[in-house]
Amino acid sequence: MPSQTFTIGELAKEFDLTTRAIRFYEDMGLLAPERAGLQRIYSSRDRARLTLTLRAKRLGLTLTEAKEILDMYDSPRDTAAQLQRFLGVLGNHRQQLEAQLTDLQANIDEIRAQEKKARAALARTEKPKVR
Repeated sequence: MPSQTFTIGELAKEFDLTTRAIRFYEDMGLLAPERAGLQRIYSSRDRARLTLTLRAKRLGLTLTEAKEILDMYDSPRDTAAQLQRFLGVLGNHRQQLEAQLTDLQANIDEIRAQEKKARAALARTEKPKVR
């Protein structure tokens, strides 16, 4: 059974990407289409790697991290070591996001405190004056 192939336009439409973005992923080594003259022919493997690349981006991983993880699964190395590395990358990224979340919560708390002060000051200026 022949494997399915895709054009750059088909992948761009399916994933709601520009063809330029797909070519960039190719330049980064995330995709490796065959060539038919000037036309790129993407395999099911390329499509799967694109899916996983976009998932990694949604998780906040860099394209370099995504490539490193994808390339681990292409190599015949020990699966346990690959999973350890993957867990390490995810753990580091989770820690960064948690730190950002803590900072954001502190900023939100400060904004709420400033809003409360501003509302109190506004209320004092709006009270009717007694004659």
